[in-house]
Amino acid sequence: MNHRTKGWKLILFYVVLVLFSVIYLYPFLIQIATSFKTDAAATDNPLSLVPSPFDATAWKRIFGIGGDTSVPIMRWLTNSVVITLVVTAARVFFDSLAGYALSRLRFRGRGFLFGTVLAVMSVPGVALLIPKFLMVSYLGIYDTYSAMVLPLLVDAAGVFIMKQFFDSIPVSVEEAARIDGAGVFRTFWSVVLPMARPALITLTILSFQGSWNEFTHFLVTTQSPELKTLVTGLASLASGDLGAGSQYPLKLGAALLTTIPVALLFFAFQRQFVRGANEGGDKG
Repeated sequence: MNHRTKGWKLILFYVVLVLFSVIYLYPFLIQIATSFKTDAAATDNPLSLVPSPFDATAWKRIFGIGGDTSVPIMRWLTNSVVITLVVTAARVFFDSLAGYALSRLRFRGRGFLFGTVLAVMSVPGVALLIPKFLMVSYLGIYDTYSAMVLPLLVDAAGVFIMKQFFDSIPVSVEEAARIDGAGVFRTFWSVVLPMARPALITLTILSFQGSWNEFTHFLVTTQSPELKTLVTGLASLASGDLGAGSQYPLKLGAALLTTIPVALLFFAFQRQFVRGANEGGDKG
C-alpha cells in the first residue's frame, strides 16, 4: 500500500511538473511560431502555435535577405556581441583582481573600500542614470562606443562574488608560490585564479547576461541609430519608430534572437553556475 501511494504521489508530482513546464514554455513557443507568421495572421491568431500560412519574411528582414535593410537588426546584433564580449572579459578580469585584493591584501582603508562596494550594490541602477550621463558628457565620450563600454567594465556584485570565493580558499595554498619567489599577481594568476573556476563561470554568466540585456545605460549614453544594440533596437521597433503596422513577427523574431545566446550560455554552464552561487552564498 505504501509503495502504491508513493507511486501515485510520484506520478502526480511529474504531472504537476509537466503542467508548469507547459505554462512556462508556451509563451516561448508562441514567440517562435509568430515569427513565422504574416502580420495579418499574427494579429488575427496571436496564440496559435501553427503558422498559417507559413511565412519567413520576418527572418529574411532580420538577416537582410533580399536587400531589405530598413530594420538593421544585424548591425544591432554585431554591436551587442562586440560590447558583450568586451564587457564580460573585462569584468571577469577586473572583478577577480579587485576581489583578490580585498580578500588577501592588507592595506589601510580596506574595510571602508569593501563597505563602499556593498553600498554600491544597494543603490538602484536607475538612480545612477543621470550621474552616468553627466560623466560621459564631461569626459567628451557621449554617443560613442567608449561611453557604452567604459562604465560597465567593473561591477560591484562581481567584486563581491569573487571576494567571497577567495575568502573560502585557504591561504596555505599560496605559500608554496611565495616561497618560490612568485609575486602577488603571479600568485593570483597562476595559483588562486585556476581554483576559482566555479565562481568565474558564475561571474561570466552574470556579466554576459547583464551586458547583453543592458538597456538603460545605453539609452542615456547614446543617441545615434548605428550605436543601437539588440535590446535598444528592439525597444525602438516595439515603439513603432521603425515602421507602421503591428510587425509582430519581426518583433518576436528579434526578441527570440535576443533570448537565445543567454539561454544557451546558462544551459551550457548551469551546474557550475549553481555550484559557484552556492559556494559564494555559503560564505556570505
